[in-house]
Amino acid sequence: MDNFKVIIVEDVPLELKGTEGIFRNDIPEAEIIGTAENEVAYWRLLKQQQPDLVLLDLGLGGSTTVGVEICRHTKQNYPQIKVLIFTGEILNEKLWLDVLDAGCDGIVLKSGELLTRSEVASVMEGKKLVFNEPILNKIVERFKDAVSGQLMHQEAVVDYEIDEYDERFLRHLALGYTKEQITNLRGMPFGVKSLEKRQNELVQKLFPGSKASVNATRLVVRALELRILDLDNLTADEE
Repeated sequence: MDNFKVIIVEDVPLELKGTEGIFRNDIPEAEIIGTAENEVAYWRLLKQQQPDLVLLDLGLGGSTTVGVEICRHTKQNYPQIKVLIFTGEILNEKLWLDVLDAGCDGIVLKSGELLTRSEVASVMEGKKLVFNEPILNKIVERFKDAVSGQLMHQEAVVDYEIDEYDERFLRHLALGYTKEQITNLRGMPFGVKSLEKRQNELVQKLFPGSKASVNATRLVVRALELRILDLDNLTADEE
C-alpha cells in the first residue's frame, strides 16, 4: 500500500484517540493531516488540504444525518477522495442504506475487529463496498432470508397452482382495492362476477376442506402466510 493522506471525522475524543492509534500502529503508510469533530471543522480542513481518504463517523453531535451529508457532498465535489465509514451505528440499517446511496466506498462497524489494515488497504486499492465482518454477517443473513423467501414463494405458486391473475388479484385485495377497481387494472380481462368466482376458487385452494366462510381479508392473510404474496413487495399495477 502506497503512502496516503487521511482526515478523521470523529466527535468522541476517546474514540478518536483509539482510531489514531490504529493508524499509527497498523497503518504507517497513512499520514493523518487533520481531525474534525463536526461538519464545520471538516470543511475547513478540506479547503486547506485534500486527503486521499476520509474516515468518517456518522453520529456527529448526536445527529446521524450530518455524516451522511458530509459523505454525499464530499463524493459529489471531490469524487477522487475515498470515504470509508467508521461508525458505532450498529443497529441503524436505514443509515447504512443512506450512506451507501451517498456514495461511500465502504462501511466498518465499531464492533468485532474494529478497523483493520486490510479494510483500509482494500479501499485505497479502489475496491467498492468494503465491509467488516459484523456488517457482512448481517448482509449474509438478509441475503439468506431473501433467497429463502423467494424459494418459498416459487414453491407455493406451484403447489397451489397460482397463476399471474391469481397473484395480481390477491395482491390488489391486500392493497385495499375493491373488485370493481381491480377490473379496471391494465391487462386484467375479468369482470366482477369472474373475480368473485376466482376468489371462491382460491378459497378452495388455500383452505382445502374448510367449511367455514372465508372473506377477502382472511384469504389475503392466508396468501401472505403461505408466501404466495410478499409483504415487502406489495405494489399496485398501473390502472
